[in-house]
Amino acid sequence: MPADAPAAGRVLSGGLVYHGPMPPFRAGFWIVAPVIGMLAGLLYGLIFDVELLVSGIRGAFIGAPVLLYERGLLFQTWRDLIRRAATPIFVAATLATYIAMIAAGNAGAGTVLHHAFGYMPNPRVAMLMSDAGLAYALGISALSAFVFRVRDLIGPRVFANLLIGRYHRPISEERIFLFLDVAGSTRFAEQHGDLAAQRYLGAIFSALALPVHRSRGSIDDYVGDMALVSWTMERGTRDAACLRCVFDFAQVIADDAKRWVAEFGQVPDFRAALHCGSVVTAEIGLERHKIAYFGDTLNTTSRLESVAKELGISILISGDLLDRLGTLPGGIVVEDLGSRAVRGRHEPLRIAAVHNGSGLSPTKQASAMHSAESG
Repeated sequence: MPADAPAAGRVLSGGLVYHGPMPPFRAGFWIVAPVIGMLAGLLYGLIFDVELLVSGIRGAFIGAPVLLYERGLLFQTWRDLIRRAATPIFVAATLATYIAMIAAGNAGAGTVLHHAFGYMPNPRVAMLMSDAGLAYALGISALSAFVFRVRDLIGPRVFANLLIGRYHRPISEERIFLFLDVAGSTRFAEQHGDLAAQRYLGAIFSALALPVHRSRGSIDDYVGDMALVSWTMERGTRDAACLRCVFDFAQVIADDAKRWVAEFGQVPDFRAALHCGSVVTAEIGLERHKIAYFGDTLNTTSRLESVAKELGISILISGDLLDRLGTLPGGIVVEDLGSRAVRGRHEPLRIAAVHNGSGLSPTKQASAMHSAESG
């Protein structure tokens, strides 16, 4: 990530805070959000026979904060905190947040309508909201909270693809896959118990969410202590986003090394294997829909992760993907490991280890630095 990117505290699971760069600022959404809110307000005006100028301005002032909040551009720390809560708590806290924003937005709209357009006799009347208006705003907000919760539960990109039916019929496409396995999780569970291990893995996977989001990838599944992440070829190869994601995640962990040690007694480490190729992507299931991938590319990526474990390598990448990435981010060193036979493939696969200039992953560097400071 750029060195001059703005920094902000991001609360992760277990109270850990990431002070890394925020997601790219998208100025366009600050314009889109009021427009969407205004359209919702105009719809209300048509339904309840309210003057369109009044309903449009109220809609813009009420809808914009809600949309910016859900986009992560307002109250990010609070939003991240309640998203990790149980669904009833999430819904209640989200509705309470919406109500506060509705009240503030309505007051702002009333002030503008009174002072700029003279629609209201006085500021107090301008800030009042009709019962129908409040019910409409709360209904839209409750529906939004439900939709966003479902999106969080199944993943934003999976949710969008299910809605548009992109994979209702199986299609063949090229994708990039990352198998990220938490190293030493079995030993951690033996030492601290299954409940502590679940908290540990939950905190790690929560920390993974932001780097994946920044790289425009998708966390498609969790299998035990392993996360499966994927990208379309176009998104994953742009500026080597799939590889940046791995180092970004490692930096998230390293930046909070002291907090990880205080909370769990150690800094997490991981192994990552990246590969690309053709897969068949399809929507499967009836009562529980899921987007699944089929093909040797996925199997090969899984076996590369086993090779990384066997060789003691933190980040392993296939030659097929390396050839597609082009220029790599500065500071990343690629060590060619030649070709290796991989079970299930007729031809040997070129592989390479990827690390920074020190030869250590940022998490291992953080562990070493913490040990030196403690000693």
